[in-house]
Amino acid sequence: MKLNCITVDDEPPALGLLNTFVVQTPFLNLTGQYANGVEALQAIHNQPIHLVFLDIQMPDLNGMELARIISQTNSLVQTRIVFTTAYNQFAVEGYKVDALDYLMKPFSYEEFLRAATKGKNHFELAENNLQDNCMFVKSDYRLIRVDFDSILYIESFKDYVKIHLTAPAAPIITLSRLKAIEDKLPPSKFLRIHRSFIVAIHKVDSISRNAVSIGKTTLSVGDLYKDAFKELMGV
Repeated sequence: MKLNCITVDDEPPALGLLNTFVVQTPFLNLTGQYANGVEALQAIHNQPIHLVFLDIQMPDLNGMELARIISQTNSLVQTRIVFTTAYNQFAVEGYKVDALDYLMKPFSYEEFLRAATKGKNHFELAENNLQDNCMFVKSDYRLIRVDFDSILYIESFKDYVKIHLTAPAAPIITLSRLKAIEDKLPPSKFLRIHRSFIVAIHKVDSISRNAVSIGKTTLSVGDLYKDAFKELMGV
């Protein structure tokens, strides 16, 4: 994956070196460079940023203050900090704001790359874990997170899919084909039983020869899906 990042340093030579390192790193995408923390914070609010390469000693809003604000900001992407500083006395504070890494100036490209790779590994792991637990669907012009454990069953009608969730959550309707949704689901947790239905296996309360019941809802098992259904359910 490619990580969006910004560089923040009030010293032009240091900022220029950071930019050079970022540009020559294939998995980094430099979306902005800033000489102060206020402008950097605005950029983080306006777009998803994975990594911030951040100097600490800056006027107005210093790097440590900016890091504390970022750590309390809710966004789809959890922005991580790599501090770049000439002063080692901030190392303990850096750990307190959960900094990803701490680069002491002057640092080499090898050291920079090691910190950037740590960021890449972090986000790849987070993405894999997220895919194991949830998916995002588009509804009402927004991307909505749907936790797999909250799904009861999924119903298809015409060009739409209705995702039924555990109470008290309301169903989510998205413009999609059922096959597209099925491809996002872990097969160990979900089973397609009909051309119009996918059920969460662990939410099934009872089964019969041609139907399953989830709560008060009974769903038919289609002829094309009976063999796979019987094999998985052991009936």
